[in-house]
Amino acid sequence: MSTQDYSRRNFLKAIGIGAATLGLPKCEGTSNRSVSKDYRKRPNIIFIVVDDMGWADLGCYGSRNIKTPNIDKMASEGIRFTQAYSGCTVCAPARSVLMTGLHMGHTSVRGNTGGIPIGEDDVTVAEVLKQAGYATGGFGKWGLGDVDTPGVPEKKGFDEFFGYYHQVHAHDYWTEYLWHNSQKVPMVGEELSPQRYTHYHIFEQTLRFIRQNKDKPFFCYAPWTPPHGQYQIPESDPAWQIYKDKPWPKTAKVVAAMDTMIDRNVGELIDLLKELKIEERTIVFFCSDNGAGQRFDGVLDSSGPLRGYKRSMYEGGIRTPMIVRWPGKIKAGTISDHALYFADVMPTLAELSGVPHYVPDQVDGLSIVPTLTGQQGKQKKHEFMYWEWQKYNWGQRKDVPHGLMQAVRMGKWKAVRHQSNVPFELYDLSKDIGETNNLAAENPDIVVKIEAYIRGNRVEPSAQIEPDKPKGKRFK
Repeated sequence: MSTQDYSRRNFLKAIGIGAATLGLPKCEGTSNRSVSKDYRKRPNIIFIVVDDMGWADLGCYGSRNIKTPNIDKMASEGIRFTQAYSGCTVCAPARSVLMTGLHMGHTSVRGNTGGIPIGEDDVTVAEVLKQAGYATGGFGKWGLGDVDTPGVPEKKGFDEFFGYYHQVHAHDYWTEYLWHNSQKVPMVGEELSPQRYTHYHIFEQTLRFIRQNKDKPFFCYAPWTPPHGQYQIPESDPAWQIYKDKPWPKTAKVVAAMDTMIDRNVGELIDLLKELKIEERTIVFFCSDNGAGQRFDGVLDSSGPLRGYKRSMYEGGIRTPMIVRWPGKIKAGTISDHALYFADVMPTLAELSGVPHYVPDQVDGLSIVPTLTGQQGKQKKHEFMYWEWQKYNWGQRKDVPHGLMQAVRMGKWKAVRHQSNVPFELYDLSKDIGETNNLAAENPDIVVKIEAYIRGNRVEPSAQIEPDKPKGKRFK
């Protein structure tokens, strides 16, 4: 079956999945809220965050071997950022930065063990938009608090959340169950069958939420799990058919197929916006939560010219594709080199929804609405952007000594170190995107300035505690 011949309706019918298959109830928060005339003028916001897609995994970012025509078209119809960054180089901390607007020196979830809950006092993007009258839904991997913790999404501003709560659970695409507002939803079908493949269900629930809330402003957060490992895709998926006979390692073929599957979903989502006649009042963001899970050099070249990949503070670990589409508001075909990161999401979405005053004063992010809407000269820029991550010994269940990675972006300069007891390396990204020429010795004053910034803009994290788990399991 070719991609052109593919029909989502026929495919879902064949595998036995439909929008109503799971029988999820309508949530009061998304169906019964009254709206005013001014309220209706606020744009719908769809924020797609895929998992472990490399900076160079899309055609519009230079990929030669992965087919992504729908996302490439999205870029041609909107804005593509060349210097967009995640909040961290791994999943949970990156999502904590995105949700709170606080960089890694301030945000509450800094460990990546999978179930550490976001703080009870943390204000999330969803809470800000809910105050603006938005219906709020999340679909995919949460990673900021397992079931029965204060960090579950329905306690942090989401009317509903469907998918995985603990991110270790999200490693399995054929799990026996997912969660909907902390209620277990069984996945029906045999393991390895398309009927049980969780991403199909998560995508269908994403579309259901959009249909259900088409007549009022909504925030649809779509932290979809592919192409994160385990690398699993049904053999019947049209995307797998494209790559299954390639002379590549099996993992590379599955990752490419997962990327193309996501591309298909993005095309279907935009088609739905057109069908519902809400395309022009819906802004769609697309990005990855960190760098590529693997580089796949010589095959997929997922990091392109960037050094490193996930779990590294080099550019390949933290730089991410970022595309935004909003017909009539964002000029088609725009390419921006404005440097932004996940801390900017909250102030940006708050300004788009008309409630910048709901953003907590202490956030580290800056709104990028001026760049999105072409307001020349009005875009504020970061003097500094900060990242860190404490490496963790999974076998011993404790932090690695001197394992604190740190990075700072200051204009064209990038300082980075992968242990806390070694000096910072320094790179001029305007001339050295691959971070090959360490200029720290020639520019000690720049390093001193960056170190002073870190001392003044970082607090020690609170205890990064995993919640209790059932015996023999790593998640609930």
